[in-house]
Amino acid sequence: MAGMLRVTYKKSSIGYSQRQKDTVRSLGLKRLGQTVEVPDNLAIRGMVQHVQHLVLVEAGDGEQPAADVGAGGAGGVGRQQ
Repeated sequence: MAGMLRVTYKKSSIGYSQRQKDTVRSLGLKRLGQTVEVPDNLAIRGMVQHVQHLVLVEAGDGEQPAADVGAGGAGGVGRQQ
C-alpha cells in the first residue's frame, strides 16, 4: 500500500456537514478542481472514503488504479458477509 494517491476535488462541499468540509481541507484541498498527492495509507484511505462523493482518486505514481480505495482497510467494517 506504499505509494501516493492523486486526489482531485470535484464537487463542492456546500450543503454537506462541517465534518466533511473539514475532511476535504485535511486532505489539502482548497479549491474545486485542485489535485493533491497524498501518501497511500489507511488513514488517508479512510478520509477519502468519507468524502468519496466529493473527490476523484487515482494512483499517483503510475501503479495500479486506485479503484479499490476505501474498499478494505478496517477489516470490512459495516459490511454484511
